[in-house]
Amino acid sequence: MEKWKDKEVVVLGMGRSGQAAAEWLLGQGAKVTMFDETLSTTLQRTARRWEERGATVLLGSDRMKRTNFAYGIISPGIDPRKGVIRDLVEAGVPMMGELELGAQACLCPIVAVTGTNGKSTTTELIAAVFAAAGKQVMACGNLGRPLTEVAPLTRGLDRVVVEVSSFQLESVQTFRPKVGVYLNFTPDHLDRYPSLTEYRAAKARIFENQGEGDTAVVQLGLAGILGKAKRVTFTSGPEEADYTLRNGALCRGGEILMRQDETQLRGPHNAENLLAAWAVAEAEGLPPAAVRKAFSKYRALPHRCEVVRVRAGVTWVNDSKATNLDAMERAVAGMEGSVILIAGGKDKGFDFSESRTALAGKVRGAFLVGEMAERIEKAWIGAVPCRRVPSMEAAVKRAAEMAVRGETVLLSPGCSSYDMFENFEDRGEKYRQSVIALPEEEDRK
Repeated sequence: MEKWKDKEVVVLGMGRSGQAAAEWLLGQGAKVTMFDETLSTTLQRTARRWEERGATVLLGSDRMKRTNFAYGIISPGIDPRKGVIRDLVEAGVPMMGELELGAQACLCPIVAVTGTNGKSTTTELIAAVFAAAGKQVMACGNLGRPLTEVAPLTRGLDRVVVEVSSFQLESVQTFRPKVGVYLNFTPDHLDRYPSLTEYRAAKARIFENQGEGDTAVVQLGLAGILGKAKRVTFTSGPEEADYTLRNGALCRGGEILMRQDETQLRGPHNAENLLAAWAVAEAEGLPPAAVRKAFSKYRALPHRCEVVRVRAGVTWVNDSKATNLDAMERAVAGMEGSVILIAGGKDKGFDFSESRTALAGKVRGAFLVGEMAERIEKAWIGAVPCRRVPSMEAAVKRAAEMAVRGETVLLSPGCSSYDMFENFEDRGEKYRQSVIALPEEEDRK
């Protein structure tokens, strides 16, 4: 794009999204400056590689002195209302998110998926249906490769399916998915958003540029949906929607499409993921046979209610991706029998007392780790017996001592991971390793 040639562009944040943006911009002939507040040894090595490729790299909060860039590209993990970005905005530098940049560079129509929970699973399901129908498709976004990284590869594809977060949607301008999916809304990221209203409004921006000929797939009851797209609704509740769950069956109106137990995905939350994906498939004209084939073969992504092991009659489940209260509550509710819960992590501003009713009687005991352990323990007094433990290994060991045949030990933290781990994947992997390391054992109880 000639728009970027010889332009002075600053990329803010040097995570995977920022590096993908820098890669694409350099390929367009832009003069790229990369900035990150972090001063880690790893990032310093990364900086040297980018400098060898012709980028200017500034590390440390005090290194950004310029404000005369033609454009700024914001990585999703950076709050645009603070620090360097605020200064650049006040100086009049036009800002664009990595998602917007990737969408402008994309060479095929986009299907986009947002929501508080279930985004990755639904994104993968939709991509699997396109593939089963013989279409050329890629899945990307928050579940893996950023859209800007994938964009040069999209020529000739039928669709690219993108998982998008509220952080990414904050800065969209022209982003217009042919089909947009809004799965659900529950409190999250209260450490970023001053109010739930702002968080909800950011999610809803997935639809604001849609027009006639586009489709908005929306959980029944979600309000504040903008745009001119055709509206299609789904729900796992008793209410009437275009797509519903009835007696264990996925239905469109009164027609049974497929039974949920023909898939590997369990629980009402996964039913909604399946219903949303089916709605997308029909909006895109994909045959029901392809949907059934994809759904029946699909296996849950790692760290999302993933069964790690069955030991001495106890099922061990890794749901490290559950980083908010709603996800934790849904995971607990979806387990058969009573649950030994491993929870805790970095504070995101949640009030864990709101989970007391959902957990009482279902969770027989909880082992708590991380920054929030003490506050969670206090919030659950009288509802869930709790013990604080110093590590994931200790939590797994104590849970193994407590659990009895027929129970589930569930890692579903309800918090982010960054107090003790690199990310939720790292946390889930530490759990997996600790569970696998438990010795084989005869049934004791």
